Amino acid sequence: MSRIGRLPIQIPEGVKVDVHGSDITVKGPRGELSRSIDPDMLITIEGNTLVVSRPSDGRNHRALHGLTRSLISNMVEGVSSGFKKDLEIVGVGYRAQSAGDKLTLQIGYSHVVEILPPQGITITLSDPQHFSVHGIDKELVGDIAAKIRKLRPPDRYKGKGVRYVGEFVRLKPGKSGKVGAKK
Repeated sequence: MSRIGRLPIQIPEGVKVDVHGSDITVKGPRGELSRSIDPDMLITIEGNTLVVSRPSDGRNHRALHGLTRSLISNMVEGVSSGFKKDLEIVGVGYRAQSAGDKLTLQIGYSHVVEILPPQGITITLSDPQHFSVHGIDKELVGDIAAKIRKLRPPDRYKGKGVRYVGEFVRLKPGKSGKVGAKK
C-alpha cells in the first residue's frame, strides 16, 4: 500500500469538499478549486477526513493512488492557507518594481521585462530585490515562479540573476592562468 496514498486528509473548518463522479471541488475561505481525477480512484468523506483508496494493486492504480491523494491535499491546503514562493534578484542594477498588478523587472537586458500574473496569482514586492508569488493553486504558483526565474537564471560565475530565496548557487572558478608558463 502506498505510504502517501493511505494517509487521510484532514478537512479544516470552513472548507467544503464536493465529489461528483471523477470531478472534485474544494471551496474555502481563499477561493475555490476544482479538478478532474481518475475515475478508478475511490474517494470517501467521513466527517472531517477524506480518504483516497484504489480498487486494485495494479501498476496503474498504485501510481495514481499517491498522486491523487497529493493533488487533493494540495487543493485543501491551498483554499485554506494558500501557497507562496519567495524569489530574490541578485546583481548590480537588477531590480523589480510593481505597478498595479504587473511586475516590472530590470535584469540586465536592454529592455524591461513586464510580467502580468494570471488570474488567481498575486505578486507582492517587499523591496526592489525580493518579491513573492502567492496563490491557492500550488501547481500554478510553482509554474509562475519557475517562469520568472527562467527569465534570468543565476549565473554560474558571478551568481547574478533571479533565484529562489535560500537557493544555493555553486559558483565556478573563473579562468586561472598558469604561473610561469612563459619561459
